[in-house]
Amino acid sequence: AAMRRDCDGDETSIILLLDALINFSRQYLPDKRGSRTMDSPLVLTKIIIPSEVDDMVYKLDVGDSYPLEFYEAALNYKQPSEVEIDVLGKRLGTEKQYEGMMFTHNITNINKGVLCSSYKTFPTMEEKLKGQMKLAELLRAVDESKVASLVIEKHLLRDTRGNLRKFSKQQFRCVNCNKKYRRVPLSGKCSCGGRIIFTVSEGSVVKYLEPALSLAEKYNVSTYLKQSLQITKRMIESIFGKEKEKQENLGKWFG
Repeated sequence: AAMRRDCDGDETSIILLLDALINFSRQYLPDKRGSRTMDSPLVLTKIIIPSEVDDMVYKLDVGDSYPLEFYEAALNYKQPSEVEIDVLGKRLGTEKQYEGMMFTHNITNINKGVLCSSYKTFPTMEEKLKGQMKLAELLRAVDESKVASLVIEKHLLRDTRGNLRKFSKQQFRCVNCNKKYRRVPLSGKCSCGGRIIFTVSEGSVVKYLEPALSLAEKYNVSTYLKQSLQITKRMIESIFGKEKEKQENLGKWFG
């Protein structure tokens, strides 16, 4: 299974260590320039000097509980810098940088917990997104408008534009011999006489557009983001043309 090199958690750290000890071989490393040898476990050390590791870990809280002041500060929307929490960064250069790193909840088995999230049980993207937004509406600590904006910006809009770009640069494929063309032959057919089809379909380009528009409308995202969606819609319509008018409300997705 693939695993990010900056993954966190006890279980993944053990798996990565075992992988380096058991499965590693120099033969796995790329032999071309630009290969990321800095990420290859060529040297393993049994002593880690905290001041020399990635400073992202310095924000790790190492106490065995959270003080009442922490919850009061959260209630008053204070900035993290205004709250005193025992973090690793405050222990650098002392004996405590190597010992006494605690946790807040005991567990008897590392495998206990949620083994299959509801995100995996939802079969379609529409259901996954509806579930996410329903959860955002229920959580008082979450602004559903911001969640909707992030989903549109980071996923729906980016995927739509990316697929539109791929559509304009795509190859074409013969359904008979599977030969691929950068340009469609003037004859309109493959050299074997077979029919030529797209490798990137119109459906993959437009599939997220209407859900994104509906999401933006229901959760009242910023005007800038709404206009970005409208510009993207016009770009798509300039290529595929406008659909015939439908008596269909955008609330079909997020009504």
